[in-house]
Amino acid sequence: MSRVVTVDSVGSQRQRLRRTIAEALRRLMAKRELDEEARDLAALIVFSLREIDEGVEQTATAWEKRDYYIKADRFRQEWLWVGPAADEIERILRRQAWDRLPAALARLLSHFSDITINRMVRTEKLWQGCYRRLLASPEGAGQARQ
Repeated sequence: MSRVVTVDSVGSQRQRLRRTIAEALRRLMAKRELDEEARDLAALIVFSLREIDEGVEQTATAWEKRDYYIKADRFRQEWLWVGPAADEIERILRRQAWDRLPAALARLLSHFSDITINRMVRTEKLWQGCYRRLLASPEGAGQARQ
């Protein structure tokens, strides 16, 4: 009997979100000033990090159901930085502490350095209005949809 492969698994979704964040970081690094698009891109990063965080827990829980407790714990440890990074950037955006944003985004770069971007494939439609949506949502909540 063959193995069932889920096309849109949590892992592939996590990779898609990582690519989205890497592209957003690349676009933000090219900006000279903090404009509306930059705020939208930063909010998109928050939403994407939150979604990755949820996916990590889903994956770890699935492994625990199969008695892979050590693997689940290691996986959680590997992704432990995601929630706090999302919280930090969200706080910066909500408080409009723009001087702290570049340093927070720079700390993310090492987590996405393995992603090679030859061509930008995400469109502006993806991040337009994300900042407004972040401000309208309760703190610590929100989802990005790819």
